[in-house]
Amino acid sequence: MKIAVACDHGGLNLKNALIAYLKKKGHEVVNFGTDAFDSCDYPDFAVQAAEAVASGDCQRGIVVCSSGIGVSIVANKVPGIRCAHCHDVYCAKYTRYHNDANMIAFGEKVIGPGMMEEIVDAFLTCEYEGGERHDRRIAKIKAIEEKYCK
Repeated sequence: MKIAVACDHGGLNLKNALIAYLKKKGHEVVNFGTDAFDSCDYPDFAVQAAEAVASGDCQRGIVVCSSGIGVSIVANKVPGIRCAHCHDVYCAKYTRYHNDANMIAFGEKVIGPGMMEEIVDAFLTCEYEGGERHDRRIAKIKAIEEKYCK
């Protein structure tokens, strides 16, 4: 699977561990930065990863900052993105099963590399369950997006 990754300076250590793990699992990684510990602005990097997923260049995306909150907000501003801030395996599974999320966000100060690996495995292996109730809810999300993202 081709996966977009991005972070700010506060998520660089976890992003580096993430890239190594994804490559070990045989995934193709597109790194949108940052690759330095100098203070930077997370929107500059998270938006690039989200755009790559929204365009179909990458199948999924993972963004990282100190908390995971800022990068998830940015990613969700891109039409077509459903990015969930995940800090446990349950959330990663159910954001795929019920929400068909195409991106997740992590906080480096919230989870460590071991938990990150478990969450990534769940996010990348679980498939959308579909069904009338989930399809209906996703259609409502898309309608909100169309109304406000002009």
